[in-house]
Amino acid sequence: MELSGNVTIITGASMGIGLSTARVFAQAGAKLALVARSVDKLEALANELRAQGHEPLVIPTDMRNRDAIHAMVVKAFDHFGRIDILINNAGQAAAGQVATVNPEHYQQIIELNLFGPLHAIQAVVPKMRQSGGGLIINVSSMVSKMSIPGLGTYASTKAALNMLSDTARGELAPDNIRVITVYPRLTTTNFGRNSLGDERMRQQQRTGAPAAPRPPADSAEHVANRILLAAQTEPKEQFMD
Repeated sequence: MELSGNVTIITGASMGIGLSTARVFAQAGAKLALVARSVDKLEALANELRAQGHEPLVIPTDMRNRDAIHAMVVKAFDHFGRIDILINNAGQAAAGQVATVNPEHYQQIIELNLFGPLHAIQAVVPKMRQSGGGLIINVSSMVSKMSIPGLGTYASTKAALNMLSDTARGELAPDNIRVITVYPRLTTTNFGRNSLGDERMRQQQRTGAPAAPRPPADSAEHVANRILLAAQTEPKEQFMD
C-alpha cells in the first residue's frame, strides 16, 4: 500500500513500538490518529510531529473499554473522512506461572491484548467498507509461537490474536480488507517493566538480571520499520528478520 495521505490509527502510540511506528508512518506521509491512555505523552508526540509539518489527531482512549474504542474510531473517521489502516499495537504483559498467576491480571491483559483489537476491528470494518477496503495490522509477539515459563498467560493472548487475524483475513478478503500479523521479538522498550504479575520476575526485568541469558533485543525503531514494511508490501505475516 502507498502510505502517503492514508489515514492510519495507531493504538498504544504513547511509547515504545507504537511511538516509533507513529514517527516512521508520519515520515512516510500517513495521516495519523494517535491513540493511548496517556494524554501528556500523546500530546508530546503530536507536538513533535507538528513541528515537522504533520497534523496528527490525538484521541485519548482506554483500549479496554469497548464504548471508548468505538467512539475513538468514529472521531477519527469524522475528522479525516476515512480510515485506511488500523494498527492494533496497544498491549501489556503479565509475568507468572500458570499454577499461580493472578486470574485478575490475566483478565486485564485479555481485555487489552485480545478484546481491545477485536473491538477496534469491529468498529473500523464498517468504515473501511465505505471506503472500498483497508488494512488491519495486528501486533502479536514471537512468544505466541513458543513455550516460555512465566509468560504463558501473555503468550496465550497473543496466540488467540493470531487466530483472530488468520480467520478475519479470509472473512474480510471479499471487502478488500487485508489483515497482517506482525511478530516482534524481544524489544528494548519498557514493555516488560510495565507488566503485571509475579514481583520476582518483574524485578528481574527491571534490574536487567534475567533468570537465563536472553537473545539480543531489537530496537523499537527496528520493529516500527518492519511494521512500515508490512503496510507497504502486505504479507500475511511479518517477522523481524
